[in-house]
Amino acid sequence: MGVKKGDRVVVNYTGTFEDGTVFDSSYHGDHTHPIEFTVGSGEIIKGFDEGVIGMEVGEEKEITILPEEAYGERKEELIQKIPRSQFPNSEEIQEGMSVNLMTKDGQEFPATIVKVEEDYITIDLNHPLAGEKLNFKIKLEEIK
Repeated sequence: MGVKKGDRVVVNYTGTFEDGTVFDSSYHGDHTHPIEFTVGSGEIIKGFDEGVIGMEVGEEKEITILPEEAYGERKEELIQKIPRSQFPNSEEIQEGMSVNLMTKDGQEFPATIVKVEEDYITIDLNHPLAGEKLNFKIKLEEIK
């Protein structure tokens, strides 16, 4: 019987951009283990979540996920200039760095440093994969 909503699954994957560049994989790099999630629970991006429905254990397939089913479109309003004085250790900040910022209520969220000026630092609060069409080669390892 194939995967259905509510099933707990274990999946290996390789994610690539349109040009074939690998951006993430459970086989090597930062995530050298399969991912485990409950289908339909919102734990992972919608397109990936829906992509495993109906798969059988051991089955492999390729899926393409559009931005609206992944990390959304890029939003220019999420690129902001912040006074350098608001950054502790601002002398260590460089363009291209990823930093974790904290809201007033203590929630952390990632940002990318776009530009460093004398008085301001420009940050991009878009998810790094926002606006990207993502391709995944997935293999269903287990239904728990």
